[in-house]
Amino acid sequence: MKKLILGLSALGLIAFTSCKENAANKIEEANVIAAAERDAVASKFPKIEFNETVHDFGEIEKGTSVETKFSYKNTGDAPLIVTDIKSSCGCTVPKDWSREPLAPGESAEFSVKYNGSGANKITKTITVSANTEKGSEIVKITAFVKPAEAQ
Repeated sequence: MKKLILGLSALGLIAFTSCKENAANKIEEANVIAAAERDAVASKFPKIEFNETVHDFGEIEKGTSVETKFSYKNTGDAPLIVTDIKSSCGCTVPKDWSREPLAPGESAEFSVKYNGSGANKITKTITVSANTEKGSEIVKITAFVKPAEAQ
């Protein structure tokens, strides 16, 4: 039994040490260059820059709809794609935004409509989902909603 175990151990040792080719010799220079280019491109992200991140409507009457536009620019190194824009509640509706890629240096805009519900000081958040490094950006609208006049 000892001879069998010793023989199998020797056979295994020979099998595992017989591969003398160095793995470093198998690397092709073209693959290294292609990987470096791919990694350089993958580290480039678009960057979204807004003309304003908070828009204040001031004082508005309760139930009065107001609307504004948020302009933004791609200041990054890759095309910007806005995938979704959502508001923090149903009283605020973002619309009219482009789903087409925005090249570096180009600008676009979207509008936000607020229906005037609520009371006193309100702040609503609009989340812009895009292919930026962070993945999403936030803009806000604020207003002071005055109570409706009693009739």
